[in-house]
Amino acid sequence: MISEPALQPFSPSALQHFRTSLRSQLLLPGEPGYEDARKIHNAMIDRRPGAIVRCAGVADVIASIRFARDNEVTVSVRGTGHNVAGISLCDGGMVIDLSAMKGIHVDPAARAARAEPGVTWAELNYELQAFDLAATGGFVGTTGIGGLTLGGGLGGMVRKHGCALDNLLSADVVTADGQLLRARSDHDQSHHHLYADCLISS
Repeated sequence: MISEPALQPFSPSALQHFRTSLRSQLLLPGEPGYEDARKIHNAMIDRRPGAIVRCAGVADVIASIRFARDNEVTVSVRGTGHNVAGISLCDGGMVIDLSAMKGIHVDPAARAARAEPGVTWAELNYELQAFDLAATGGFVGTTGIGGLTLGGGLGGMVRKHGCALDNLLSADVVTADGQLLRARSDHDQSHHHLYADCLISS
């Protein structure tokens, strides 16, 4: 029999308050949907988080980060679960699952797009094609835009347009203390260190 990992200690009342504060699902071991939610592309990775938050929007991400910080809970973040090493899953801790966040806005005049972290390259390219645009992204359509971009992002147009990361204009970042900041590639220096962190992480 598989023993279920315990979420790192906090009071049941705190957990219930957290659950009711979310617009999304909070899945615990043994609850319907938990087993499917912990599956990723690499089926050899078999980790059992203590909780999975399937975020519906940035407010859920902020709430999850703050809850984890206040209760000293280990966190991993899942985009589309494509990383072969399975770093999006942690044993016993909390998975902040961003895969349901799939908003895309294309600005044809600026030749730019803003996309949420659950978007795959196939989904982004589908929207871009309506405007005769394309992104220098990954070769594999099921790869998420977030993980691949932070890893550099090699794609079919790399020789002419560079990697995906070379074309990153800005990133909305939820910090460890639960603040939402926008890191930009231009001369706005207020959060430029966060943009630099995106580059260093690759």
